[in-house]
This record gives sequence, structure tokens and C-alpha cells, in this order.
Amino acid sequence: MSAMPQSTNHVLMIEPAEFYANPQTSDTNAYQAEGGEPSEAITKSALKEFYAFREKLLAHGVKVTTGKGIIGSPDMIFPNWFFTHASGELILCPMLNENRRAERTGDLIDLLSGLYPDVKDWTDTEIDNRALESTASIVSDHINKRCYAALSGRTDEALVHKWAEYRGYEPMIFDTRSHAGIPVYHTDCIMWIGTTLAGVCDPVIVGDAAQQVVERLNETHKVVRFTAEQLRTFSGNALEVKNAVGERFLAISQGAVDSLSPEQLAIINEHFDGIISSPLDTMEKFGGGSARCMLAELF
Repeated sequence: MSAMPQSTNHVLMIEPAEFYANPQTSDTNAYQAEGGEPSEAITKSALKEFYAFREKLLAHGVKVTTGKGIIGSPDMIFPNWFFTHASGELILCPMLNENRRAERTGDLIDLLSGLYPDVKDWTDTEIDNRALESTASIVSDHINKRCYAALSGRTDEALVHKWAEYRGYEPMIFDTRSHAGIPVYHTDCIMWIGTTLAGVCDPVIVGDAAQQVVERLNETHKVVRFTAEQLRTFSGNALEVKNAVGERFLAISQGAVDSLSPEQLAIINEHFDGIISSPLDTMEKFGGGSARCMLAELF
């Protein structure tokens, strides 16, 4: 299979039909607010943040395709249900929760399959509640064909191995413990990998694996490390994106940027042509997700 670039200049964002704390995901996501009642005010605030973030991406020359969400799937703003490949391949991923499985609408699959006609459906493991929630479950170093996965109810170990073998990537799989004493629900909350710089919140990785992950990243990248407190500001939930002329940016929430130390910020600025940040307080509070969660890469 042909090599992948580390990042892309084209992302998919999903405009939510409604947004609130998803009661179906609260058991695994320790970062979302409790109380999953639909609220017009929360949805209005989320839409305001969505549009502002999208406009900042567009202003930096990132191509954004926008899809529409549906009623009953409040996490649809976080499109974690597919992988794309530059060869024209689309992998549909198994999701843990019922209202997240519903995010794979016919309209969106039709949109994506127009760009990626080689469709692979991996959703059969949902019958056993075995999930692999796309780039949220697996954070990839495409250039060096390595990948990282934090085990949780949403990231099944056997499926990580299946994906890694299929792609020809070398996996590193580990356990985590959040402030609530349960696994961090998605790997992309813990770490991100750019072309030359990687970020990781290693204090939440359990045991010797914490040092092993940092050492492995250091073999190929400069590494900026985050504290457990900075994980809760979503410093680990960021994504390298490009524009049409190849400038590289780190897309990240304003809250995460505000939590960075001057030293951390200086390292990031050395490795990117700029930072694309936007306030995402509503997404973070009620959805327990942030900038990276909102962006699905279209390679």
C-alpha cells in the first residue's frame, strides 16, 4: 500500500443538528458534563463555535467539506467513524454506542464514497460491542508507519492489530488511567503526531509504557510533553493540517493554547507555520472532545 503523507489540506466537519452531553457515552468519557438533555441554548453555542473554528481553518487555506448532522446523534460533530486513504479507500469503523453508529448516514457515506470508491465495511464487530473508532482510537505516524493506541471500551486490541497489519504499521498499544480512574476514552485525547513534532500526555499512560511511548516518539520526532492537568484542557487533542501551498498548522482549541507554558508554546511555534486556535468551550464541556475530534482527515 502506498505511503501516506503525515497530514492533509482537506478535512470533513459535521455541522450538528443538535448538541448536548451524550448519555450513551458518559460511561467511557470522563471529560463530558453529566446530564444528557437536549438544549437549544447548548446547540446554539456549539454551532457558534463550529462556524468560528471552520472559518479560521478556511482563512488559513485549509479546505473544509461540511456535512450535516441528524437529530438523536449529539456527538456527530466528532466524526470518528471512518478512515480514508489517498489510494481511494474508505474504511467504515465499528462504534461502541448506538447513537454513534447512527452517524454513518447514507448521505455521508455517499459523499465519502464519491471521493473514496473502495469502501471496506469493518462494522460487523459491533454485534459484539467491539469498537475501533477511527483516528480517535489510532494515532498514526504515517511517515514512519507506526501507530499508537490506548485501550478502552472504544478501542479493541484485536481490531488495532487488524488495522495495523492491514496498513503495514507497527503498533504500540498501552493502557491509560484518567483522573476518574477509568481509561482515557480515545487515544487522540492523549497525543498527536505532526511531521516533525509530536505531543503526548504521558502521565496518564500506565506503567513502563509511559516512558516507552516517549522514547519511541523521540526516535522520529521532537516531543512536547503535557501534564495530566493539561490533558483536561485538551492539549493532547490537536491535529496538524496543511494549506494548498504546504504550510503546516496545528489546529487546537483556544483553551488548550491558554494552558500551555511559554516553553511548550515556543516548541510548537518552532515546528509549525502557525497555530489555528478557536474557543471550543461548549464542545469540551458537554462533548468531552475538542479540535482534533471535530476534524476528519480526507487524504
